[in-house]
Amino acid sequence: MEFLALKDFLEVKVAQYNRPDFITSDPICIPHRFTKKQDIEIAAFFAAILAWGQRKTIINKCTELMARMDNSPHQFMLGHSDQDLKGLLGFKHRTFNDTDLLYFVAFFQQHYMQSDSLETAFLPASAGQFDAETALNHFRTYFFSLPDSPRRTVKHISSPSQKSTCKRLNMFLRWMVRNDQAGVDFGIWSRISTASLICPCDVHVDRVGRNLGLITRKQTDWKTAIELTAELSKFDPNDPVKYDFALFGMGVEEKLKL
Repeated sequence: MEFLALKDFLEVKVAQYNRPDFITSDPICIPHRFTKKQDIEIAAFFAAILAWGQRKTIINKCTELMARMDNSPHQFMLGHSDQDLKGLLGFKHRTFNDTDLLYFVAFFQQHYMQSDSLETAFLPASAGQFDAETALNHFRTYFFSLPDSPRRTVKHISSPSQKSTCKRLNMFLRWMVRNDQAGVDFGIWSRISTASLICPCDVHVDRVGRNLGLITRKQTDWKTAIELTAELSKFDPNDPVKYDFALFGMGVEEKLKL
């Protein structure tokens, strides 16, 4: 497909899927249940990290998790008692269990005692302009900086240094940073530019991206996500990750096979 034809095609698909009616069947519906900034951040983070498997199951498990936190996740992080923590025991989704959850809670408590937003966790103090690779590597190190972090939990937070596509964290960043008034992404963070985001690259996005000639790298890793985003930047350098709506939508809703 020629450049302009492909751009027009993708723009149509973005408009088709970047709509409020997309929310109800996607894990992003979890943070959309909240209005307080910190509640949105925490709910979105869990929804993104737990986003593997059937979307209906993901939504059900995240709904259960928020209920265990009395649907006030920020207040829970800062003010929970030992008895409250017992209410988290037994939670499980795929390989994520209550040991992992308790560490996540400990991290959030520590972070929100120092900062009023999770955005600062992705901004290394020594960094100048936001760079996704640097930020994600920093975040993983920071996330596991508490004493006695469980060895089993590290698999749930990926980073470019592990050659991961970092699909879940890139998706979370898209939710927090993009602000296009379409009603899906939140746009509640202002210190990270939309142009610097990396496209979330899951199996659906990867497949459609390859079929459209946007990915040539044989394996699927961090460099693949970089390649895909660079190609998408040719269509819109200020907001390349908006095309995630098109690629994911075609891959999941249409099961596109070009």
